[in-house]
Amino acid sequence: MEIKVLGPGCANCHTMEELAKKAVSELGITAEIEKISDIQEIMKYTMSTPGLVINGRLKHSGRPLPGIDKVKALIKEEA
Repeated sequence: MEIKVLGPGCANCHTMEELAKKAVSELGITAEIEKISDIQEIMKYTMSTPGLVINGRLKHSGRPLPGIDKVKALIKEEA
């Protein structure tokens, strides 16, 4: 599974990255989590950050941030 966290480096982007890592850990799955901060790359998926891309599909963008249960549900949809 490939997970990308999109964001320029703001506090919300860091929080989204931590949520993704925690969700993967709690679900006990193997996933590659990549932080994307390049604006051109981010714009391929969304204009609103932070963004969460799972297996090439944009699953969340902007605020409010999803909770840990929502992030786990989004990951399970793609598993």
